[in-house]
Parts: sequence; structure tokens; C-alpha cells
Amino acid sequence: MPAEMDPPAESADEFDESDEFDKLVLAAVDSLPPVFRDRLGTVAIVVEEEPTPYQLASVRAPGLLGLYTGVPRTVWGADDAPLASKITIFRGPHLRHYRDPDSLARGVADTVRHEVAHHFGISDARLDELARGRHRH
Repeated sequence: MPAEMDPPAESADEFDESDEFDKLVLAAVDSLPPVFRDRLGTVAIVVEEEPTPYQLASVRAPGLLGLYTGVPRTVWGADDAPLASKITIFRGPHLRHYRDPDSLARGVADTVRHEVAHHFGISDARLDELARGRHRH
């Protein structure tokens, strides 16, 4: 009787890279101020390899590091929304954009903060305004 074949295992490099990236995302969430981290509630924070064409089209972007989907906490009744909010961090675009471990860690943390800001109702325009103010000082 032939032995059952196991699916091909990930290479050690792929496994380590995925595991290390997941750790960066967890560290970024853990580094959030408690006032925000404690109010994430049921927000699912997931890592996916690449954004789908639908996700790219939904935000009219040629590329995407992260994506928030859901009802921002600032919307009345958000706590009673029928679908949970979700923050997706995309591994592939981060690894292509940030070439060294330190810049990758900073990039992941920036993306997590950016998507958490959307959960709290802060728009891209306001985030850009805040970033410009930070760079002036």
C-alpha cells in the first residue's frame, strides 16, 4: 500500500520570514498606547501575503501595505455593527518596500498605526495632515 504523501513543507526561509513578520505585527499592536489597544475589542488583525485585485480596486490604489475594513468606532452604533472590523497587513508589499530589518519593523509599525487610526475614524487626509505637522517640527 503506497504511503500517503504529505503536502510540500514550506522552506525554512519562508517559515522563518512569515513567523518573524507576524512577530513584527504583534509587537506593533503591543506598542500601541493602552487607550487605543484596549479599545480594539473584536477587531481581527490578520496578515495576508498580497492584496487582492478587489482590495486594490476598493481603495483605488496600485499597491497596498495594509487595509482597514469595517465600521469606524466614531460612527454611531459601531459597537452593534453586524460585521467585525478587520485590519489586514500585507506581508509581500512590506518585504519588497523595506529592505532591512529595522526599516521593516518601522514600516510594519507605521502601517498598523495607520490602519488602527482608520478604526478610530481618522481619515487618510487627516493622517497626511498630522504627518506634515510632525515633519515641520
